[in-house]
Amino acid sequence: MDKPVNVRRYDLDWIKVIATFCVFLYHCSMFFNPFEWHVKNNEVDSTFILAFSLLLGSWMMPIFFVISGISSYYSLQKRSAGTYLKERFIRLGIPLLFGVFILAPPQVYMERMGNHQFTGSFLDFIPHAFDGFYLEIGGTGNFAFFGLHLWYLLALLLFSLLTSYVFVKTDTCKKITAFHFLFVSILIILASAFVETVHLGGWDLVVYLLFFLTGYYIFSSSQLLDVLHRTFRIHLTVGLLSTILYTAWFMNGLPPENSVGSFLFTSLMVMSSFNLILSFYFLANKYLSFSNRVLKYSSEASLPFYILHQPVIVLIGYHLKDLSWSIPVKAVFLIGVSFTVIALTYHLVIRPVSFLRVLFGIKGKKRGISVETVSRKEVRPPAG
Repeated sequence: MDKPVNVRRYDLDWIKVIATFCVFLYHCSMFFNPFEWHVKNNEVDSTFILAFSLLLGSWMMPIFFVISGISSYYSLQKRSAGTYLKERFIRLGIPLLFGVFILAPPQVYMERMGNHQFTGSFLDFIPHAFDGFYLEIGGTGNFAFFGLHLWYLLALLLFSLLTSYVFVKTDTCKKITAFHFLFVSILIILASAFVETVHLGGWDLVVYLLFFLTGYYIFSSSQLLDVLHRTFRIHLTVGLLSTILYTAWFMNGLPPENSVGSFLFTSLMVMSSFNLILSFYFLANKYLSFSNRVLKYSSEASLPFYILHQPVIVLIGYHLKDLSWSIPVKAVFLIGVSFTVIALTYHLVIRPVSFLRVLFGIKGKKRGISVETVSRKEVRPPAG
C-alpha cells in the first residue's frame, strides 16, 4: 500500500476538492441555520438544514488540517525547511493579505448593515473598515485581521512555523497499531474538552494543531493504509454512529457546560470526526487514486474557490435574505448562483492572469510548460 514520495497522491487531491465543495455547501447552510453568521435569512431552519450543518461540521475543517499535515510530510521530503516555509508564505500569506484588505471589508460591511450597526453606502463604510479588531460576529470591531473564513490560511502558516524544525528532525510512525488511534482520540478529546484558546469553525485552535500533527505522523505513515484495510469497517461504523448520536443530542438540547454530559458530547464529536476522516482517507485511496481532466482542473481551482466562496455567498445572501421566497427555493438559488459566479470568476478572470493567480494562491503560468504538468510534481495542502 505504500506509495513512493515522488508519485503524486491523486486520492489526496480528490479529498481536497471534495472537502472544498463541502465547505461551500456548509457556508450556504449557515445562511439558513440558527447559528450566528455574517448574514442571515429572514427565516431559519432548525431541522433538516441544521442537521446537515452538524453532519458536515464535525469533520470538515479537521480533514483540511490532516491533509495539510500529510502534504507537509511530502513537501519536506524534497526541500529544506527554509524553502518549505518560503513556499508557504507565498502560497498562503499573499492570499491571506489579499483577503484581509480586499475581501473581508465588504463582508463586515454587509454584516453591520444586516445587524443595523451601520447605515450608509460601502464607500461611507471604508473609512471605518479598520476601526477596532473584529473578534466575533455581531461585535463592534471592523478590522478582520484574520481574513474571516481565511483564518485557515493563517492557522496553517502558524502551524508550519511552529512545526517545521521538529518535522525535519523526526519521521512518521513506522508501525501503526490500535494504540495510536486510541492515543490520538484521547488526546483530541482532552484538548477539545479542557483547552480554550481560540475557537474557530467548531474546534479550538489547539485541536486543529493536533489534527495537523496527526496528518504528519500518522496519516503519512506507510503502514496506515495496511491497518485501515483490516479495520475500515470498525472506523466507519463508529464514525457514523457517533455522528448520528451527537447530531441527535445537539438537536434535542446541549448538555450543561463543564458537566459529564458535556464531556460525553465532546467525546462523540471527536470520535465522529477522527473515525470519519480515517474512513474517507481509506475510501479515497481505494477508489480515487486516479487522475482525469476534472481533477486536474478542480485541484488547481480549489484554493481560489475556497478564497472566493464566502464573500460571494455573503453578497448574494445579503440581497436574498428579505425576499419572501421559501427556504428551499432560496437554498437552490443561493447554491446555484454562488457556484456559478465563483466558477466563472475563476475560469474567466483569475485563471488566465498570472498576477491574479498568485493573489489566489496558485502558481503563475510558465511559458512552454502547462500548469497541470508543473503542479503534478508535488503534493499540496487542500485550500492552502
